[in-house]
Amino acid sequence: MGSLILVRHATTAASASGRNLGKRDDPPLADAGRELAAHLGATLAAELAELPHDELQLVSSPALRCRQTASAVSVGLGIAVDAVEIAPGLLELDYGAWDGLTAEECRDRDPEQRSAWEADPYATACPEGESGADVARRAFAALSPIERWLAADRAHCAIVVTHNHVIRLRLCDLLGWPMREYRDRLSADPGGYSLVTFGTGVPVVRRVNAPAA
Repeated sequence: MGSLILVRHATTAASASGRNLGKRDDPPLADAGRELAAHLGATLAAELAELPHDELQLVSSPALRCRQTASAVSVGLGIAVDAVEIAPGLLELDYGAWDGLTAEECRDRDPEQRSAWEADPYATACPEGESGADVARRAFAALSPIERWLAADRAHCAIVVTHNHVIRLRLCDLLGWPMREYRDRLSADPGGYSLVTFGTGVPVVRRVNAPAA
């Protein structure tokens, strides 16, 4: 079975402060994030040493924080930085008018809509932004050909560097859980990764939100 490693980008100033960072802003990694990304590269090198991987794809969201994380991973794996493929569908949720706000600030600004979003973020869109379903539609379309390639050969491996909502949505779907619960049931910490194997049967989730060593 081929192996998919879903990686959340390392730490930014926004993620460290608990502020929404969606697809509208494109900051770099914080100093701590660059250090974390380097540790992640070493961790994934050790992970790959235990996996068959005659062929490897390294794919990233176009966001700078993801590209910087993917570059650090490529260094840790000893592969060329220009081998990283960019997939626009992997961008983070568009928080719309909530971009840059904390959860409490969102509740103060739009109490009814925030309550509806927290109850069902899959069906409810952020004001002037996206719902979880919107993100899933474009992100799953980007992931599907990678997953088919993985299922075709157990020696195929793909590392996909993406975002919080993308990872939790995909894992929730693969686990067969109600999609409205993707934020409640799963976490994706900066620099964390999850491992899923694909073959002829049901995909198997083997790691969830594992930390960089």
